[in-house]
Amino acid sequence: MNDFLQSYGFLLVTLIQAGLLGLSLYFPLMAGQLSLASPGFYALGGYVAAIMLTNPAFAGLRDTLGNGIFPLTWLAAGLLCALAGVIVGVPALRLRGIYLALATIAFIEILRVVALNLSITGGAIGIFGIPQAFGFQDRWQYLLIFGPMLALVLAFTYMLQKSRVGRAFRAIREDELAADAMGVPPTQYKVLAFVIGAVIAGIVGSMSAPFLNTWNAKQGTFDASIAILAFVLIGGSRSMWGPVVGGALLTAVPELLRFLQDWRLVINGLVLVVASLYLPQGIVGALGKLRKSPPPARPPVAPAPDPKGGTL
Repeated sequence: MNDFLQSYGFLLVTLIQAGLLGLSLYFPLMAGQLSLASPGFYALGGYVAAIMLTNPAFAGLRDTLGNGIFPLTWLAAGLLCALAGVIVGVPALRLRGIYLALATIAFIEILRVVALNLSITGGAIGIFGIPQAFGFQDRWQYLLIFGPMLALVLAFTYMLQKSRVGRAFRAIREDELAADAMGVPPTQYKVLAFVIGAVIAGIVGSMSAPFLNTWNAKQGTFDASIAILAFVLIGGSRSMWGPVVGGALLTAVPELLRFLQDWRLVINGLVLVVASLYLPQGIVGALGKLRKSPPPARPPVAPAPDPKGGTL
């Protein structure tokens, strides 16, 4: 077992990380919003953790708290990303569809350029030498924090979907004008969905900075936005399990096919194309349709003969 974790621990943690980032994009989609801002909040949360764990200005706090500094970085990243989510979300969520996607891409690019030009973020080089969380010696030990985080987010998502807020999200997604007419304030709930996704992405970023041991502006890019969107669409955007399944599949396939060298990227592309063409509702959606498929219709029963020679 230890040999397995040593060999595949990094991949397992990366699969969970991909699922969490997919879930961060799932919440805006619940409210019918095509937001691509998750990598920006992920990068912002990672910078918060990297700065708090390496900057001399926080040396006294690190000495005082010891390992307690790591949960504090998660909290700080979540709060900062929540604030940034409100600031970005209130004006941006007045847009819809592709225009909202473009606005969130612009947010990512602004963050990236700012990070490249600030000394506190290390500029283009980034921040190196980030200490390992809780003194972990092996990468597989990060399963002890990423695993519970995934379970917590899934439990929160399940309860949210069953709540009044979840029903409001779905109503806005299906028909925003009708939801507004029924007394559901669309802007309020869309901003809430956006902020929830931002907080999750920020916390995942703050957990990932020690895991990767380095952090730079490449963590939050347009390419990452497309990858995370693919996690959700391939897995299924109407189920909370979709981002987890899609993230695990699209992260694992290139790694498991690494022996094929460059051909593994071709196969990964084929998986995307085939899933898009033949599984429009995603993998989880297709499995759900199979489970709910109606039983085969019974053949019609012939009418009973009439004793007088006819039929009833």
